[in-house]
Amino acid sequence: MKPIGKLSICLITVISLFFVLYGGLKADRVLAAFGSGQLDRVLTAIGVSGTLSESASGDGVRQVFFKKEKSDLGKIGEILHAENILLEEWSFYAREQVPGFKGETDVKEYADELRQKFPDWEWKVNETSEKWEMTAVSPTSTHHMEELQFLATRTNQPPAAYIVYSVRGKQWNESSERFFATSDFQDRLNDIFRGKPTVFSCMKGIFSDKIDTALGLKLDQILSNFNARELEALKEENFMSVSAASPMFSGSLDTKKNNMNLQIGLRSEGLGAQTTIVVGTPIITIEY
Repeated sequence: MKPIGKLSICLITVISLFFVLYGGLKADRVLAAFGSGQLDRVLTAIGVSGTLSESASGDGVRQVFFKKEKSDLGKIGEILHAENILLEEWSFYAREQVPGFKGETDVKEYADELRQKFPDWEWKVNETSEKWEMTAVSPTSTHHMEELQFLATRTNQPPAAYIVYSVRGKQWNESSERFFATSDFQDRLNDIFRGKPTVFSCMKGIFSDKIDTALGLKLDQILSNFNARELEALKEENFMSVSAASPMFSGSLDTKKNNMNLQIGLRSEGLGAQTTIVVGTPIITIEY
């Protein structure tokens, strides 16, 4: 398949960063850039619908994290570790639009309910003329940080509201993986979400270019390890971005021609320097 144009790659990157912004950066810029329903139109413009397949949402969260096989993060980590890639960062995001609010009073009542469910977390409220946002950070953990965001527009009536739960860490080990298999984590999801959240898993790592392997060959090797079929790609000498389909992951982005559920990005700093790799399902949610 021929590489897609740089414009399409840029659009895909913007969409990927949209989910990052919802989970990690200031929400006011996101709300200003994407009104209710606008994301779907952007996704449709490049041939990707704005929803995940049923297996990746709702009960799919439980299916992914509470079956006997490894979680999506566990699968990614296992393959990157086998490739002698040093993991630097990992993230899990679950996001859901919360319908049914008639006004800001309903929004704040729902926010109070969340606050009561997590009384030990540190809560903050941020208000502007365009949005109302409440964030919470879990107590300090040696393995990861949990964050909860609940935000609603003030420019739309009734307000468009979203809730995002994220878990991020630097080291991926047995303790990290065990967290996603605990009843506490399952209860967390049940307490936060009303329906079917959209789930994203992502890992970032580095490896040395001193290994006598061209960037393209390294990418092909990693795709093979994921048993993945390349769908779209941008390949340059020091940068590669690939969208693919892998049977290892149950979630997918519905597209006109395929079920994309894996993105891999490689960026080399030059000959003899380190290379950054980011792997995400169904899309990348970590900048690189």
